[in-house]
Amino acid sequence: MSTLTYKKFDEGEGVLPDKMTIYQDCISAFNASPVNAKKCRILLAKLVRLLSIGETFPANEATNLFFSISKLFQHKSVELRQIVYLAIKKLCHISNDVLMVTSSIMKDIQNGDIIYKPNAIRTLARVLDSSTVHATERLFKNCIVDKNPNVSSAALVSSYHLSPESKDVVKRWANETQEAVYAQKYFPDTQFQNVHQEFYSRFPSSTQFSQYHALGLLYVLRNHDKMALVKMVNQLSGSSSPLTNPLAIIQVIRYISKLIEEDPSLADHLYPYLLTWTTNKSEMVCLESAKIILNYKKFSPEQHTEAISVLRDLLNAPRVVTIFAAVRMLNKIAMTNPEKVVVCNYELESLINHSNRSIATYAITTLLKTGSADTVDRLIKTISTFMNDISDEFKVVVIDAIRNLTLKFPEKYKPMLVFLSDVLRDEGGFKFKNTVVESLFDMIHYIPESRDSALENLCEFIEDCEYPELTVRILHLLGDEGPKTKNPTLYIRHIYNRIALENSIVRASAVVALSKFALTEDLSLKKSIEVLLQRSLTDSDDEVRDRAAVSLKLLSSSTDKTSSVILVDFIKPTKKYSLPILEQKLTQYISSSDKASYENPFDISSVPQYTEEEWKAQEYKAKTTVQASEEEPLSDHKGRSGLAGGATETHNETQQAELLQQQYIDEISQITELSEYGPILHSSSVVELTERETEFVVSVVKHIFKEHLVLQFNIENTLTDSELMMVSVISEGEVYQEEFILPVEKLAPRSKGTLYVSFARPEDEETGAPGLFSDTLSNTLSFTSREVDPTTLLPFDEEDEGYQDEYQIEELEVTIGDFIVPSFTADFDKTFAELPSENEEVAVFNLSSSSELQEAVNSVINVLSMSALGNTETVGFSANNHKLKVYGKSINGERIAGLINFVISKNGIVAKATVRSDNKALSETVVNGIA
Repeated sequence: MSTLTYKKFDEGEGVLPDKMTIYQDCISAFNASPVNAKKCRILLAKLVRLLSIGETFPANEATNLFFSISKLFQHKSVELRQIVYLAIKKLCHISNDVLMVTSSIMKDIQNGDIIYKPNAIRTLARVLDSSTVHATERLFKNCIVDKNPNVSSAALVSSYHLSPESKDVVKRWANETQEAVYAQKYFPDTQFQNVHQEFYSRFPSSTQFSQYHALGLLYVLRNHDKMALVKMVNQLSGSSSPLTNPLAIIQVIRYISKLIEEDPSLADHLYPYLLTWTTNKSEMVCLESAKIILNYKKFSPEQHTEAISVLRDLLNAPRVVTIFAAVRMLNKIAMTNPEKVVVCNYELESLINHSNRSIATYAITTLLKTGSADTVDRLIKTISTFMNDISDEFKVVVIDAIRNLTLKFPEKYKPMLVFLSDVLRDEGGFKFKNTVVESLFDMIHYIPESRDSALENLCEFIEDCEYPELTVRILHLLGDEGPKTKNPTLYIRHIYNRIALENSIVRASAVVALSKFALTEDLSLKKSIEVLLQRSLTDSDDEVRDRAAVSLKLLSSSTDKTSSVILVDFIKPTKKYSLPILEQKLTQYISSSDKASYENPFDISSVPQYTEEEWKAQEYKAKTTVQASEEEPLSDHKGRSGLAGGATETHNETQQAELLQQQYIDEISQITELSEYGPILHSSSVVELTERETEFVVSVVKHIFKEHLVLQFNIENTLTDSELMMVSVISEGEVYQEEFILPVEKLAPRSKGTLYVSFARPEDEETGAPGLFSDTLSNTLSFTSREVDPTTLLPFDEEDEGYQDEYQIEELEVTIGDFIVPSFTADFDKTFAELPSENEEVAVFNLSSSSELQEAVNSVINVLSMSALGNTETVGFSANNHKLKVYGKSINGERIAGLINFVISKNGIVAKATVRSDNKALSETVVNGIA
């Protein structure tokens, strides 16, 4: 149609008449003689649109429409026939007697025009049911092996849709389907295909699109047989592969990935196929094969290196989308294994100024994760010129990466502090400013050397801050950190300016911040603060007046020791509450249906409290442990980013762990036999003692009490025809002796239950208090089994007492890490030197169980359950030695610091551990627990 005669605002465009009007017009036009093809096409288009938006017709009306449309088969118009098939596909689900058009459709398939023949095949699959598929079997077989790829693809896709209801019939088409995979199909030289001649000359593999559909159908027919799948993959892989369509090759790569995931023993056999496809001429095939290799951790580091080199080459590809995919993949790898991506840093640096800002941002954040201490200055300088050209969404991602780099290389805080201070002065929205402020907060908390400079920058920022929320947070931080500085009066001036110039919310926060400065031993400073607070007693806002009055009252009574303690706890608490658990407890208290419960005040003691070190340890882990995220890629429109999702994910995991810990406390407190044990000092993570596919799935959690060890066994009965009675676990060890078992009385089919086994903690011979002892516990699941009806879950015979049975499960290790709580210290070297040198223990170990340096480091961290500080949990790329710094506290509150040196030798990985603590026996126990 000519654009000159096209009416953009044609009558009725975009507005559908009533469906009854369409129904009557269709019946009239389709039964007219002669048929007006153009009018019928317009009516059919309206009908299809009506059905597509969810409208429907009663069965009798739909059947009338269906019969009327079938009369249009008499017309020879190709354009009309195309839309007729679309309408039939929409109506066949709500009409009766649809089989009557089968003969007309089959006639079009055999002798019809190539333009609508594929549509006819797809429509035939919608019309048929399981009882009539047999009659079209020969027709579908012929279409599957048709030389025209459009016809072949239509037949293959239709077979795929027919397979759920007629799988036995479709299975008989396996030979033809396999022939379609191997066949080389090209478009015949017809007038219709000549229109697309230029396209297919540029992309010849597109003519083999039917291979992709044939491969999908072949997989459906063989996915129940692993050996058949392996055979198919062997036939379609390697240098003699018949596949030319990139999508078909990608499907085979994904089948390989699934096979390796189900059976890891096939990895070595199938890896050469993946490696071959990394050199394919299609870029998306190279990307897919590299991604599968990198996603599977059991492949060796050398194999991962080969995949990384493929991505490195793709960073110089001519297509922007290929570069984006490659740099995005490298960014994900850098989140967990930054040392592997270091070899790509040169290519990544060349992408910083790429015209596509998504690529540039991914390149920058990847460099920030993989950069070394020597490259920090150069990276910061490069990024400074880049920041002015990107939006706030991208700036947030870059700032998050800068924050992670700061924690990774704390000794390089100066250039990063200058950078953050500069961008804080730039224009930007709240989210951007908040991210910068958060980064400065982290520097103050975890890098003490940066505190004074960072606080000064924050003071300058609140002098002209348009966001009261940020001002309040900064004032709170100034109150906590300002009194610790050399010149606290510098910050008092900035805080008091907020009382004079800001709104009531900021003024109230400033009053509290000022009162914290009065807690110092400097009496002159305290008197000055009291004078400033007295001026706030006449403030126009009652909240500001009340806070000032309370602070002055507490300060005036601070000479008494008891009042002094109250003062510190009220104005500047030494402990922090677990916010997720506090929220959970408050929600339960408010939503309680028992009105009598409101007569008692909320019990704040039920909410766990953390010391400043414990709190910082959790926050430090959440900020430094970054995992790959499966979120969507960068988007200017949605404002989302998959680059910074890992830290948020880890922070959420920390909150989930706190809630799970509280759940353990609530459950155990309700058990009479265990409620007298006192508070839980430490709970381990969940340890799986069986495979997930076994008859009985068993996991365990270790709870440490002051004088007891309690094992919580979570048991799932996966059987459908057996119930278990008096389920218990018999645990035996050399050190820990079983006290009693709280069994599960009855475990129905496909249900879960929890039982507890209690042990007494042995006493230390020197101190007489319960000691920290490791042990290996053998476990046996003991139960009485009885058969039941799978449908009713009732026993076949009520008098059947069942039979006693046992089920062996894996052993459980009680390690020294079960008695250690991760903690944080800003200066590890200083803390290590402060611990008594006479309590030092040194030992050398040969870690034969670990084949890689990173694996050995992770193993030691997991065994000791201590915080790895100073980014020492990550091993450098191709490093032969490594130094790990760990810190924690025992459940008795004793400090523990460990310095562990790893070296790769001819005999494997050798580790030298130097441990200091407040207790010499504890140091010895920790050292012995590493082996």
